[in-house]
Amino acid sequence: MSPTVPTGSFMFRRIALPAVLLLPATLLSGCSLVDSGGSCDGSGGARKDLAAEKVLSSPPDGAVDPANYRGAGVSTGCDDDSAGPAWLHAGRVYAFPGTRQAVIAHYTRTAAAQGWHSGPAPQAGAACWTRTDDGRHLVLDVDFQLDSWSPTPDPGKGIGYEVTVGSNADGSAAGASCTD
Repeated sequence: MSPTVPTGSFMFRRIALPAVLLLPATLLSGCSLVDSGGSCDGSGGARKDLAAEKVLSSPPDGAVDPANYRGAGVSTGCDDDSAGPAWLHAGRVYAFPGTRQAVIAHYTRTAAAQGWHSGPAPQAGAACWTRTDDGRHLVLDVDFQLDSWSPTPDPGKGIGYEVTVGSNADGSAAGASCTD
């Protein structure tokens, strides 16, 4: 019995097919193949910690999931497309029957009670707070600008907003503030 020598087409399929399958998965994951100064690798534990931040599940009375986002809950992500550290985030979208001012007033009280520090004066489109937790610099945002979402959250007769907690993957303060 003579040894089997792999053919060129066999080797091509063996190497090229996994590479072709890996590229779309990498592009869809939000993480790049090239290390651009920060990496999402190994960030699962930190994203899980962000998702567990109590403020994400402390909406004002009457806030619910938008009609077209039933059961969505908290989602997490990692963006590593800049020269700095990768940005980790966890957020949740809500529909609320009241006003933006009521949402901001609620989170101002809630954030203060949970140890967050106020950022710049809230604007019509967003409000921000910061906190350091076990050496990790965190940013809390409440944002009403949801038009770029697909699908756009359906708040019914109320307003839609997103509450997000984010941090650099390395926990550093660089860029992890309300003014950056």
